[in-house]
Amino acid sequence: MFGLKQKPQMPTPDTALPGRDMQMPVTAMHFVLGTPMQAPWPEGMAVAMFGLGCFWGAERKFWQLDGVYSTQVGYAAGFTPNPIYEEVCSGGTGHNEIVQVVYDAQKVSFEALLSLFWESHNPTQGMRQGNDVGTQYRSGIYCFDAAQKASADASRAMYQDKLDAAGYGEITTEIIDAPAFYYAEDYHQQYLGKNPNGYCGLGGTGVSCPVGVPAE
Repeated sequence: MFGLKQKPQMPTPDTALPGRDMQMPVTAMHFVLGTPMQAPWPEGMAVAMFGLGCFWGAERKFWQLDGVYSTQVGYAAGFTPNPIYEEVCSGGTGHNEIVQVVYDAQKVSFEALLSLFWESHNPTQGMRQGNDVGTQYRSGIYCFDAAQKASADASRAMYQDKLDAAGYGEITTEIIDAPAFYYAEDYHQQYLGKNPNGYCGLGGTGVSCPVGVPAE
């Protein structure tokens, strides 16, 4: 039918943009938290990675959570090495816009991060969040170990029951092993800390997620 936009399609490894060997320069300190932006992290810190739409608003959700040590935005789960923002937005890299969360596991549980993740976006929309459409806006949880994977799978099943009761469709969130993380450009890091009135396209379903509990 004329006038309809084609749905976003993931590239293949053969059709993805070639990328580059040069890594993105990374600022030293978190603009909001004043903590390091790169590993090595202090002892006791754990790492999680999420995709839930435009990473500007997503990152702010996590840096506001007590127990989070640092956050970084970047690109992951695609094929192009060291992509730049324009390439990711073209759909030619397959990458998602990602928030990497470094957290103190003694102060906040991975389940609490999952609860914030589910409640902060609509995970039933495929490759979009609201008016933001593209492969880089898909919902994803990227797991660093078997425990994170088990918790993510269990939370998805639990939240699906809640969404079913509220009349929503099937969750489209991808839950996979953590892929390579490529830092985004410096101006994207803590964007809404630097630009408090900047764009945030995140919108949850209004359905609460019961899995989050603070760490003992």
